[in-house]
Amino acid sequence: MKTETTFHRAAVLTVVILPFFLFYGRGISDILVCLTDLLFLAHCLRTRSWRWTRRLWVPLAGLLWLIQLIAAIHLGPAKNIAESALMVRLLVYVAALEDWVLTGAWARKALWAVFAGLAGWTALECWQQFLFHTNINGFPRWPDGSLTGPFYKPRAGEVFLFVALPGLLPIVLRAINHKTRAVWAAGLGLLLFTVATMILIGQRMPNALFLLGLCVAGLMVKRFRAPLLVAIALGVAAIAALPVISPPTFGKLVLETSRQISHFAASPYGQLYTRASVMIADRPWTGFGFEGFKDYCGLPEYFHGWPAYGIPDASNGGLRGCNLHPHNYYLQIGTMAGLPGLAAFIAMALLWLGKIGRRLRPSAQPIRTMVFATCVVIFWPIASTSALFTFDTAGWVLLLTGWGLAAGK
Repeated sequence: MKTETTFHRAAVLTVVILPFFLFYGRGISDILVCLTDLLFLAHCLRTRSWRWTRRLWVPLAGLLWLIQLIAAIHLGPAKNIAESALMVRLLVYVAALEDWVLTGAWARKALWAVFAGLAGWTALECWQQFLFHTNINGFPRWPDGSLTGPFYKPRAGEVFLFVALPGLLPIVLRAINHKTRAVWAAGLGLLLFTVATMILIGQRMPNALFLLGLCVAGLMVKRFRAPLLVAIALGVAAIAALPVISPPTFGKLVLETSRQISHFAASPYGQLYTRASVMIADRPWTGFGFEGFKDYCGLPEYFHGWPAYGIPDASNGGLRGCNLHPHNYYLQIGTMAGLPGLAAFIAMALLWLGKIGRRLRPSAQPIRTMVFATCVVIFWPIASTSALFTFDTAGWVLLLTGWGLAAGK
C-alpha cells in the first residue's frame, strides 16, 4: 500500500509540473508524459486493474493508432514509423489521468492552481511587453505585431487560450455568483482584463476560439451572460481603438484577416487545406502515417487542387501547400489515418466531450465547467491549429482532456 501511494504521488507530481515545462521545456514535457505512463502501467500490473481498457474510447484510440502505424510501415520513412509507433504513449496518458492520477479532487485543485498561476504570468508578460516594448527576457513583440508574452516566438495566444479559460475564468464564474457587489465587480474586472489581454496578443485564431469558449460558458451559466455581453462590447471597442493604441495588432487581427477571408483558397491556410484534402482523397482508407503530410505533401501528384470546384492548387510549383502539418486537427488525422481513422477520432472526441459534460452542474462547478468549455474549443473542427501530436500542443490537449474525464467520473 505504501509503495502504491508513493507511485500515485509521484504521478500526480509529474502531471502538476507538466504545464511549467510545456512553457519552457518541450523535451522534458515528453519525458514527464512517458514517466506518468510507466507509473500508471506499473500501478495496473501491481493491482491487476485494467478496467480502463474497457472504456468505449480506448478501442477507437487503438484503431486510430493501428491504422496510421500500418500506413507508416507501408510508406516509410523510418522516422515516420518510429513516430507512429510512439504515438500510443499519448493515448495511454489520457487513460492514466482519467483512471488514476487525477481521480482525487486535491490533485485536480493543485493542477488548477498551476493553470491559474501560469495564466496570470502570461498576462503579466504580455502587458509588460505591450507597455515597455520587451518582456522579462528582453524580447520585443514579433515582427507581425503579435505579443509573445513570456516566450520568444508568438506562442502566447494559443497558450493563453489553454491556461486562461480553465485557470482564470473559474474565478470569474465564482465571483459573479457572489452576493457581494464588490466581489461581482472584481469578477467582471478580471473578465475584462482577460479579454483585453487576449485581444492585445494579436493572434487571430486564439481570439476567435477564446470567444467561443466564453460563449460556451455563457450558454451554461445564466449569470455569466450579462458580464459576457459587457466583455464583448469591450472587445469591440478595443478592436476599434487598435489603429491608435496598437497599429500592428490592428493590421494582424483585422486587415490581414479580411484579406485572407476574401481570398481564402489562395491564402496560405487555404492552400494547406486544399493539399491535405487532395492527399486524403488519394489514400482515403489508410492515410500516410504520423508525419505523412510533411513527408508526402511535396509530391507533384498532389499539386492539382480541385479545379472542378474552382479551387486551384498552391502557387510556386505547389510547394506552398506544404508545411509540417495541415494546420487543422481533423485534416491532420485524415492525412495520418485516412477516413476510418478520422471517423474513429471524431467518435472518440464526442465520447470524451460527453463524459466530461456528464452530470455537470455549471453554477456549482466553475472549474469543471471551464475545463469542459476548453475541451469544446479544443475539438471545435473549424479552426486553424498547431500540430495535434507535437508537445507544443499535445501536452495541453491531453492534459485538459484527462482532467475533464477524471472530473466527470
